[in-house]
Amino acid sequence: MTTAPTRLSLALNENPLGPSPKVRQVIEAELSQLSSYAGSGIDELTRLIAAQDRIEPDQIVLGEILGILGLYLAALGGPGGDFLYAAPGYTALVDAVAPLGGRAVAIPLAANLENDFAAFEHRIDAGTRAVFLVNPHNPTGLVADRSEFLGYVRRQSARTTVVVDEAYLDVLPDFAERSAAALVSEGRRVIVFRTFAKLHGLAGLGFGYALAPRDLAADLRRIGVGAFYGVSRLAVAAAIASLEDTAHLERVRAEIATERERWSALFRSLGLRFTDSRGNFVFFDARRPQAEVAAALAQRGIDIGRSYPPLDHWVRISIGTPEQNEAARRAVAELLQPGRP
Repeated sequence: MTTAPTRLSLALNENPLGPSPKVRQVIEAELSQLSSYAGSGIDELTRLIAAQDRIEPDQIVLGEILGILGLYLAALGGPGGDFLYAAPGYTALVDAVAPLGGRAVAIPLAANLENDFAAFEHRIDAGTRAVFLVNPHNPTGLVADRSEFLGYVRRQSARTTVVVDEAYLDVLPDFAERSAAALVSEGRRVIVFRTFAKLHGLAGLGFGYALAPRDLAADLRRIGVGAFYGVSRLAVAAAIASLEDTAHLERVRAEIATERERWSALFRSLGLRFTDSRGNFVFFDARRPQAEVAAALAQRGIDIGRSYPPLDHWVRISIGTPEQNEAARRAVAELLQPGRP
């Protein structure tokens, strides 16, 4: 009996560097308590997040809630409403609004592949229910200028709700300064979403949280979002252990930055355009259809996922372990070296 060759999955921006060793320890300890709900761990995690983000505990809603949040915002004021997002981009929130009559409105990225704030501002009107921004953006990995971004969110939150997805922001060492969390504390109509699936290496537990205006947070809790019976005891314990192990998070940030730079060196050597990604993935112009590149890499045992129309020649590859990245870079170099048909 032969064993199938191991495939490299570099498609979903997971973090195969893995969670803190302390996470494994607490999960093992919690296994004997699975007959009980999350309990006091919820309060402990909420206190940790409140201290990290300098926000009141009643403005924190636990859970991987982007879909629920989309449904909630689409229901406010009755069916309908426009939800603006940058395209191509991550669409979890805007995909969720359709069942209640919400309309996803794509705002194309600017020529430099950054969010086109002027286009967003021009499109907002009385029918706009929310603006959805991902910072750093996915798939480009570009992080907005801090002052420009926070100033824009502050201004637009006076006109409509602004949802900021910061799934990758904590990969940056200065993420706390760049976060829109301070705007939530100010009382702006801003919602910040975070996840433990990326930097923390906990994608398999499906857990995150939102920072939200008090009234919105209270409404979500009233319908059971973040309640003790709706969150995983293991996920709560793992999140606490991960947040407390700041040394591990710093090591992961450094490793991701090192691997990104190795990818950048390859792109420069091949003469390829690429973005200054600050997430745990890279994004580059392969000068040929993404589907063709993905198929060729799949034949080499490397899965990189889908394309992002209309950027059909641009390729996103998640950062894996150093060994995985080295194998992927060799394959990309062989495939895209100048002069190769």
